[in-house]
Amino acid sequence: MDLDERIKLITSVGEEVVTMPELKQLLEEKRNPIAYDGFEPSGLAHLPFGVYRALLLKDLVKAGIRFKIWLADWFAWINNKMGGDLEKIRHVGEYFIEVWKAAGVPTDKVEFLWASEAMDSVEYWERVVRIAKNTTIARATRALTIMGRREGEMKEVAQYFYPMMQVADIFHLEADITQLGLDQRRANILAREVGPKLGWWKPVVISHHMLMNLEGAAEPEGFDEEKGFDVQISSKMSKSKPSSSIFVHDTEDEIRSKVMSAYCPPKEAIGNPLLDYANHIVFRGFDSITVERKTKFGGDIDFTSYDQMEKAYIAGDLHPLDLKNTMATYLDQMIDPIRSHFEKKKSAVQMLELVKKYQITR
Repeated sequence: MDLDERIKLITSVGEEVVTMPELKQLLEEKRNPIAYDGFEPSGLAHLPFGVYRALLLKDLVKAGIRFKIWLADWFAWINNKMGGDLEKIRHVGEYFIEVWKAAGVPTDKVEFLWASEAMDSVEYWERVVRIAKNTTIARATRALTIMGRREGEMKEVAQYFYPMMQVADIFHLEADITQLGLDQRRANILAREVGPKLGWWKPVVISHHMLMNLEGAAEPEGFDEEKGFDVQISSKMSKSKPSSSIFVHDTEDEIRSKVMSAYCPPKEAIGNPLLDYANHIVFRGFDSITVERKTKFGGDIDFTSYDQMEKAYIAGDLHPLDLKNTMATYLDQMIDPIRSHFEKKKSAVQMLELVKKYQITR
């Protein structure tokens, strides 16, 4: 794969790349640059985590990226996930790894690391303090939204450690690229600001799209200064809101029921979650999509690109009910390998049952 092909594949993962010239220079200088993403172990896997993230990881690996997945157990503890129980958090992290394996993430090419294993390192905490010394209180407060919480929800001083630790992670992991969701861009941009000041590097930031929840777009809630990004973050599918989410353990009937109830206004693409899934998940997993319709409604129709589908939908040539039926079918196909893995493999079954017993907390 030549340089242009690698850049095209990597940038297809990102909703925003900061910056393109820096990415090109990085790829010219390093054949296998390091990228990382961090995950708080926090409940059952949903569509963005189990299916979408796996698709992005596979493309990045294909482009020659060495990927490090940071299982952020201490971060989940600070953020009071799983009731702040570190043992439960660890169990959920192990379940996360099993989900990625079931989704086909090439585990021989992706490194899984635990944040807690860095916590005994004096060097790690020195980084945290040095970053904090170069960050104003106002800047740190703005960055707290990476926790999925607004300023008024913060109750503990420990929560102010969170963005400082996340920035430290980037340099601890020697990451050339931060490849996280748009909801984490404030921490990543902070890393670009403080890195050179401390004699480190300026990581390339590739922020991926936030999949919309089933209820459609929400009003901006102040998670980002950029309004377009803020809408995405405020509208994202969240495990903590199960009624508006699709999970990788949902049955075919449950998926279809949720999709059929989803917000899907006719002839409207903006704020339409079903078109969002078509664009970012289904067309990434399939070269074409077939909409099955009765002859009296025009018969079957094939789409080889998302743009084709969107134009047909806006023009009224694709009915919302046909879009819903189609998305339910394809999403179920993409979820099925993960769901089946957790139904058939004994250790995975036990792992899932354990996680289901835990109280999911925000």
